[in-house]
Amino acid sequence: MITIKNAALAALACGIVLAAGPTPQKNKKAITQTLQLPKDLPNIAIGETRRLMFHVTPLSAKGLLSAQVRDALRALSRDTGSNTVLRIRAFVAGSGDLRRVRDLVSDTFTDRKQPLPVLSLVQSGGLPMEGAQVVLEAVSVGKKDVNPQGIVVVPAPIATSESPLDPVAPLAAKSLDQLKANLQLAGSAATGVLRVTCFLSSLDKLAETRKLVEAEYPRAALNFVQTQRAPGRAIAACEAVARAGSNTTERFQAIPSAGEPKAVVIGSPRVVLSGTQVSYGYQEADSRLAFERLQKSLESAGVSGGDTAFAQYYPVAEPLASQVRKLAPSFFGKAVSSILLFEGLPSMEAGFAVDVIAAKD
Repeated sequence: MITIKNAALAALACGIVLAAGPTPQKNKKAITQTLQLPKDLPNIAIGETRRLMFHVTPLSAKGLLSAQVRDALRALSRDTGSNTVLRIRAFVAGSGDLRRVRDLVSDTFTDRKQPLPVLSLVQSGGLPMEGAQVVLEAVSVGKKDVNPQGIVVVPAPIATSESPLDPVAPLAAKSLDQLKANLQLAGSAATGVLRVTCFLSSLDKLAETRKLVEAEYPRAALNFVQTQRAPGRAIAACEAVARAGSNTTERFQAIPSAGEPKAVVIGSPRVVLSGTQVSYGYQEADSRLAFERLQKSLESAGVSGGDTAFAQYYPVAEPLASQVRKLAPSFFGKAVSSILLFEGLPSMEAGFAVDVIAAKD
């Protein structure tokens, strides 16, 4: 029988044993891990016009935004190989934080010890796969001349219908007919088209539109993006980049030379590509400041606003688009441009974003 006295002696013995055991070293330093902040992406990239290549990543519905961005970057790496990626344009659907895309692009290229690309980052209304949250378009520079006479950029001809519920396929057919005519006007063949992106108000019955594009441009990288979740009207607008069909004596030339330009032929030895410059705020002064910041970035690359061949604008509302139309000529007077409304931008305070292509000797 265990007595109270015996229990007390046993407890005392255990205490002595524990006290005699090793004690933690009080001076041992705790191991901490310092996480490095992602490097800032550049505002400007420069590439040889004749060696530019164009890519679109496949869609994935696996995981959340971060996982899909990593998958897209891996797919892009497989597609570009050892070529340097100059610019990425990311269309993000869903409610994920767009800024995460910027961080992942920076981390990925830093880890691979590759030059950081410029980034255009836009929130879209949807992508043509349920659960897909991101698609990347990219411009890389290869080792060989693939565009010996330069490139042609054709802004998206816009076909609209007042009711947002109207079918998109007939509008897409109209836009594609005009795109074909504009390419021919610029002297580019359908077989020389490198990328086609169709911006649509709805992705319902997309197969009809996709069939038209694939039949006309079988060698091009293709992308289809819904611009807004709840657009005010039905819209279809398909843009293209193609190889120039003939040499131009000018660094860049709007086609036609008189009247409203339908395309621009860029024959300069090099091009300057910008990422999106965002306008923070909704007043005209805010918009003007965005133009001025982009202009300074171009000047740092040895070009000016007058060297800008093409400008793509991403306003989030029609009043912002009107500001762009008013201000743009004083900054990029010669540039061919495209303006389409989109769902959003990386900041809640953003009114519009713009990226450009400038000609450089």
